[in-house]
Amino acid sequence: MFAEKTNLMAEAEKLTETWSPQVLGEVNDQYIKVAKLNGQFVWHCHEEEDELFYILKGSLKIEYRDRTVQLNEGDMHVIPKGVEHNPLAEEDCLIVLIETKTTAHTGNVETDRSKSVEEQLGN
Repeated sequence: MFAEKTNLMAEAEKLTETWSPQVLGEVNDQYIKVAKLNGQFVWHCHEEEDELFYILKGSLKIEYRDRTVQLNEGDMHVIPKGVEHNPLAEEDCLIVLIETKTTAHTGNVETDRSKSVEEQLGN
């Protein structure tokens, strides 16, 4: 059961582990997550799901094979399904993710950073 009211920034600021999204709520078949990012993640794609990144604090680069999208506080960016990408934060960055419940954390790649849905739910 999720809280009746949630302050996304306050919840994101509590995070200590990087690249470990935490589910705060759900809408239909989507999870609403917050995460703290720092450094380079991993090249991956989600074959069947789009991802929405919203920057709460800091900045984030989304690297694609043919370009880089720079995101700053208040910016939103949707990564289309099936598109390989690599998030990169040069310093601490707090984000909101909106993803389909079936979205694997590291998509088509399994690494030591991969988090299961259960881990993201805090189970």
